[in-house]
Amino acid sequence: MRDIVIFSGSAHPEIAEEICADLGKPLSPTRVSRFANDCLEIQLQDNCRERDVFIIQPLVPPVQENLVELLLMLDAARGASAARTTVVMPHFAYARSDKKDAPRISIGARLVADLLSTAGADRVLTMTMHSPQVHGFFSVPVDHLHALSELADHFHGDDLSNTVVVSPDFGNAKAASAFARRLDTPVAAGAKQRFSDDRVSITSVIGDVTDRDVIILDDEVAKGSTVVELIERLREHKVRSIRVACTHGLFTNGALDRLTAMDDVTEIVCTNTVPLAPEKVTPKLRVLSIAPAMAEAIRRIHNGESVSALFNTP
Repeated sequence: MRDIVIFSGSAHPEIAEEICADLGKPLSPTRVSRFANDCLEIQLQDNCRERDVFIIQPLVPPVQENLVELLLMLDAARGASAARTTVVMPHFAYARSDKKDAPRISIGARLVADLLSTAGADRVLTMTMHSPQVHGFFSVPVDHLHALSELADHFHGDDLSNTVVVSPDFGNAKAASAFARRLDTPVAAGAKQRFSDDRVSITSVIGDVTDRDVIILDDEVAKGSTVVELIERLREHKVRSIRVACTHGLFTNGALDRLTAMDDVTEIVCTNTVPLAPEKVTPKLRVLSIAPAMAEAIRRIHNGESVSALFNTP
């Protein structure tokens, strides 16, 4: 079997180190430098010839900088005669740009998918894309993991007899239903309408949430506009407590501070798909590691084993 070699970009080296530790493999060094005109230059500082190469790079802020770095790493691996190159992308930011919902706008997810395959990606491993239909934009195989197991394991030790899982909208209701089945709880959903990136309206909550303990499940929290709006509606139903769970905790524009300041929000849970600055860490925040799941998927891809087995609900 071909040797495996793993590189990391600059976006999130901490998760790359964790994945390599779980695999028992070293993280090979990468040199990132700049020309005088500010253009990036990438050198993969390990042998790639006829090897199974994995490049770990989530698309997190600064997204464009990290995307170009990833494309150059892919091109370097292809030029170094890698047998196969897999992009390990815990967070695919452009999955939000999945449709043409206004005149004369680009479908960024499809463009980025084309760029990745053109640059040399033979396969993509990602987690909890904002829009699952983005699969169809890729011309290479995509393994799409989710963090429902890790999130559910976190809550399993609690008393869930009076708990209901709430999805902020119907688009996330399928994932919320799967999450609720894992916790053996009912599920509810908000009726949401989005007007802009930071302006949403949730007119009602479909399902019984009155006097219940609520776990809000979303794929990602960026500005937090949707979650804050949903919390307002839940308060109208006099819920007992609120916990927020998401895969990608971006927490931009003071979102984490706003959620932490809410007395009825008792806990905020996310995973480490994106890096969190130390100043963002608060007593209410719990960060779960998805490195073991990513490492197992990498191992299965390398060994030619089934990755779909990781999706099975216990």
